[in-house]
Amino acid sequence: MRLTMLFWVLLIGCAVVGIWLISLYNKMVKRRNHVEDGWSGIGVQLKRRHNLIPNLVNVVKKYASHEKEVMESVTKLRNISSTHGEPSANREQLLGKALSGLMVQVEAYPELKADANFRDLQKQLSDIETEIQYARRYFNGAVREYNTLIQSFPAMLIAQRFGFNEAEFFELDDNDKAREVPKVDFD
Repeated sequence: MRLTMLFWVLLIGCAVVGIWLISLYNKMVKRRNHVEDGWSGIGVQLKRRHNLIPNLVNVVKKYASHEKEVMESVTKLRNISSTHGEPSANREQLLGKALSGLMVQVEAYPELKADANFRDLQKQLSDIETEIQYARRYFNGAVREYNTLIQSFPAMLIAQRFGFNEAEFFELDDNDKAREVPKVDFD
């Protein structure tokens, strides 16, 4: 009788541990899928930005033909980013900087800023940049939750065994420079 009772207790104990392990594994899969979903969201917004850039460059070309090097830089970076398949944080940051340079050049052309087509493209670009920031925040939140889960005990034992590797955050290149207060010169 005691042996049967011990057998059932062990069997129930093993079943509870098994269900808990399966639940933990499924939770890691869910978090990994959130990370992949977040990266996909960033990719969609980057694709929208890449599709907008040629139109923006063409409109600016009409007004600023002597600013050729800035426009070529933007076009070159856009082509590099779009031909390498999966988005890269570094390539996208370079493209963002080049776009910022283009927008600075635009300031010298009041007639361009008054152009309805350009204003529409500029608004679309601004909206896309905002969406990229939202997608980046979602992605980084998903990465944080996923990494925390797979680094925590006892989940880390299962994560190591089944190949759950840490995900990388989508970060700015140089955080110190990005956080500096911009210097404004009124001279």
